Amino acid sequence: MNTGNLSIKILFVCLGNICRSPAAEEIARVKLNQMLEGQSLFIDSAGIINFHEGKSADARMIHHARERGYHLKSVSRPVQIDDFEQFDFILAMDNRNFLDLIELCPREEYRAKIMKLCSFISSDSDFSKYSEVPDPYYGGSEGFELVIDILESSMSGLGQFIQKKGLS
Repeated sequence: MNTGNLSIKILFVCLGNICRSPAAEEIARVKLNQMLEGQSLFIDSAGIINFHEGKSADARMIHHARERGYHLKSVSRPVQIDDFEQFDFILAMDNRNFLDLIELCPREEYRAKIMKLCSFISSDSDFSKYSEVPDPYYGGSEGFELVIDILESSMSGLGQFIQKKGLS
């Protein structure tokens, strides 16, 4: 990955990189570019497993995201060891993804980059009760809609966190 001189690099991670993390990637691209206007961002997504490597996002997630004006274009890839060095933020969708990332992390100094995305949901949000982004893969339409709601809710907090850290 060649990210050049981009100043903020964010990686979203779920299990297979076909539902939650590609949606988070696109929602972040839209929302954070609005919030952090003028800031250089590189936003990507990856999966813990490589089962779906090279495939587009799940058609159901593409559909539900498109209904809200998001256009998912990412291609599934697994997390790479280099990601831990390259990215400033590595955001897990759930507890299992978080623990898997901690286990994969090659150096202690990179562990602080690994966080759960839901930790950025504001306490006054309708979605503050969620500590994880649930996997919608085996559910119906409601699950995909809920995921998008939670992801959207997380982005303002993430943008504020980046601003407070002085990265923007």
